[in-house]
Amino acid sequence: MHVVSRFYAGPGAKALFDLLNERKADVEALLRGVGGLVSYTLFWTGNGGVSVTVCHDKAGTDESVKVAREWILKNAPHLKAAPPALAEGEVILHIG
Repeated sequence: MHVVSRFYAGPGAKALFDLLNERKADVEALLRGVGGLVSYTLFWTGNGGVSVTVCHDKAGTDESVKVAREWILKNAPHLKAAPPALAEGEVILHIG
């Protein structure tokens, strides 16, 4: 399995996560369409938030990054949130 975390912080990040919370049904439907999806978690931090996507392979996590970027460009360009910092790699242990 492969995981990618996207860390959103700085100007616009909190507003972006407020919007993601309001539109979570849309976000869920979008992410459920990602090939090989195992799990997806979205959570707030003090200054923005983090998303964590686990897929069967890197192709799935790459797809999740692409669809997330496209959703933000389409639905939240006015928020001017900075691109997220990414961390990704192979899963050592997944309990779920």
